[in-house]
Amino acid sequence: MIRFNQPFLFGPELEHVRHAIDEGRLSGNGEFSKRCHSFFQERYSFGKCLLTTSCTDALEMCAILADIQPGDEVIVPAYTFVSSANAFVLRGAKIVFADSHQYHPNIDETKLESLITDRTKAIVVVHYGGAACEMNSIMEIANRHGLLVVEDAAQAVDAFYHGHALGSIGHLAAFSFHETKNVVSGEGGMLVVNDDRFKKRAEIIWEKGTNRTAFFRGEVDKYGWVDVGSSFLPSDLIAAYLYGQLQHLEEITARRVAIWNRYHASFEALEERGRVKRPMLPSYATNNGHVYYLECKNLEERSELISFLKEQGIGAVFHYLSLEDSPYFKEKHDGRPLSNAHRFSDTLVRMPLHLHLTDADIDFVSRMVYEFYSG
Repeated sequence: MIRFNQPFLFGPELEHVRHAIDEGRLSGNGEFSKRCHSFFQERYSFGKCLLTTSCTDALEMCAILADIQPGDEVIVPAYTFVSSANAFVLRGAKIVFADSHQYHPNIDETKLESLITDRTKAIVVVHYGGAACEMNSIMEIANRHGLLVVEDAAQAVDAFYHGHALGSIGHLAAFSFHETKNVVSGEGGMLVVNDDRFKKRAEIIWEKGTNRTAFFRGEVDKYGWVDVGSSFLPSDLIAAYLYGQLQHLEEITARRVAIWNRYHASFEALEERGRVKRPMLPSYATNNGHVYYLECKNLEERSELISFLKEQGIGAVFHYLSLEDSPYFKEKHDGRPLSNAHRFSDTLVRMPLHLHLTDADIDFVSRMVYEFYSG
C-alpha cells in the first residue's frame, strides 16, 4: 500500500524527547519550546511565537486576541478546514464565506471588498497547499478598512510570498504540526503575533489567563488570574519532537518539492490531452511541496479515480467540502453562489506525498492515473 501520508522520523526527535524526560521537564514552555520559538523567530522574522497543542488552538487564540464579539463578522474562505471558521464562531462571530480563485483554491482577493460591512472585524486567509494568497492586495484592503488579517498558515511552513515568509505578513498567524503536515509533532501548532498590540496579551491567554510566564521571567513577584485564557501550550515532549524535525527542515522541503516536481512533470501530457488540470502556482508564491493535486472533470470522475487507485494499493484522497454547504452552516449562509469553492470540493484529488515515497512509487502512482484515463 502506498499510503497517502506517512510521517518520517529522522532520529534527533527521540533523542530530544529522551533528554526532556531525563531532565524531568515535561510540561509546557520548557527548553525545547523555547528552542522552537527562537528557531521560527530568527529564521523567518516572525513576531512573538507561541507553540500550541494544535493549529485550531492557535486560531482560537487569534479570535480572542481580535476581541471577536457576538455579531461581529469575519470573512473566511469557503474552501478550507472547519477550524478556520469554527474558532471565530465560538466567540459569536457571523462567518461570511468568500469564494476561491478560478485557477487556485486560495481566497479570491478581488471579491473581498464587496463582502466588507461596518460589522466586519477580520479577514482570515488560508494559504492552500503552502501557496501564498495575494497578500499585498489583502493587507491593503484590510488596512484601508481597519481590519485584522489572520493567516491560516497550517500548510505553509517554509513558504514565501515575494520573499516574505508566510505567517510573517498578517497581524496574526497560525501554523499546524499535525502528522499530515511537512514538519510534524503528531499534533501541535503555533501562534505567531506580528502586531505589537497583542504580544503581551497573547502570552497571558496562552497561560490560562494568568501572568505566569512573566512571573518565571522575574517581571512580577507573583502571578494570578488577569484575563481570559486556556491551557493552550503543549507539553515540552511535543516541542522536543518538533525541534528534531526542524533541524531537518531544509531536507524535508527539498525532498517534498522534488516529489511535487516529479508528479508535475509526469502529468503534463495528461493535462495537454485535456483529461485533468495540474495545480497552478501563483507567480508571487514559492512551493513548499505540501500537497500535489489534480482536478478531475466532475465529482463522479474524481470518485472513480480514487476508487481505482485504492484498488491498485494507492491512497489518494479528496480534500475539503465547501463549508457554506455543510450541515452546520447551510441554513446560515446568505445564499451567494461560491462556484469555484464548489468546483474544487467536487474535483480536486490529492496524490500521496511524504518522505517515505521513492521515485519508483511516484512513477507507479503516475502510471496508474494514466491507466485510469486510458481506460
